[in-house]
Amino acid sequence: MDVNNTLIGALGIEITELQKGKVTATMPVDNRTRQPFGLLHGGASVALAETVASVGAFELVDKDTEAVVGLEINANHIRAKKDGVVTAVGTVLHQGRTTMVWDIKISDEEGKLICVSRCTMAVIKRKS
Repeated sequence: MDVNNTLIGALGIEITELQKGKVTATMPVDNRTRQPFGLLHGGASVALAETVASVGAFELVDKDTEAVVGLEINANHIRAKKDGVVTAVGTVLHQGRTTMVWDIKISDEEGKLICVSRCTMAVIKRKS
């Protein structure tokens, strides 16, 4: 997967584990991902969460005939983070024929919860 010219590359997101139904990824908390007050931007956390759900959902579909797109996402920002690295762990809660629901927890290096998110993915047919 070439991520260099994508949001994933711009934010420094790295997929570190990929299994059927589970994805782990990291993202630095630095000048790319902070808001003007020096804290991790909530939008960066949401981008990390949707990335994890998207990559995970794509692993569960027929890649020749199907694709996945985000349908809905929500996030609760639990704790502030100024620097370092956050890790997102996403697990599939529901895998249906046309939708999937993913649970994503973002934590810091000490395992403290930073953000919790739920993302609904739509499974769509690829155009020929």
